[in-house]
Amino acid sequence: MNLNTVIFVDAGYLSALSKYFGKGKHLKLDIVKFASYLAKKEGFACEHIFYYTAPPFQSNTPTEREASLKAGYDSFVSKLRKQECITIREGRVQKIGEIFSQKGVDTLITLDLYEKAMEKRHSVLILVSGDTDFVPAVDRVRKIFGTKIYLFYFTDRTRGSIFSLSNHIAKAVDKTIQLNEQDFLNNLIE
Repeated sequence: MNLNTVIFVDAGYLSALSKYFGKGKHLKLDIVKFASYLAKKEGFACEHIFYYTAPPFQSNTPTEREASLKAGYDSFVSKLRKQECITIREGRVQKIGEIFSQKGVDTLITLDLYEKAMEKRHSVLILVSGDTDFVPAVDRVRKIFGTKIYLFYFTDRTRGSIFSLSNHIAKAVDKTIQLNEQDFLNNLIE
């Protein structure tokens, strides 16, 4: 059994958890340290991290706030890109009315999950998300390649909450591991 693994991090999900555990303020998480910590909890070494995100929305003539958010995003992503163990995959943000939503991120995760499983180099791949959109990909990866999928997630056990975990995704993966506040506090940027 290969004791190395690859971790797929849904940054939107991670950001929501960071804000939740930070009691309304985003915790400054060290992504590499966090991913390594999660892998180690399950007896693996983190070989590589795929980090899925989307730059903040920019209108044709960006507002001061939009420009500020983009500058912060660019700085953050630039620091991550300097680390060889991370691949940043970017979707886009779409604005419809006053609602902002990420587009393309789930597709990127699905493609990379499938490609990594196809390499047959890892017996386990780790997904940090709570999204049921990944169920078909997880099912396919497990069936075709025999790769196990571990899911790190969080649930507040409130029906309809952004942190309610669907039984559909929980049953699709080989193992679920619930994240907690300490997982975040142990891995902050120093």
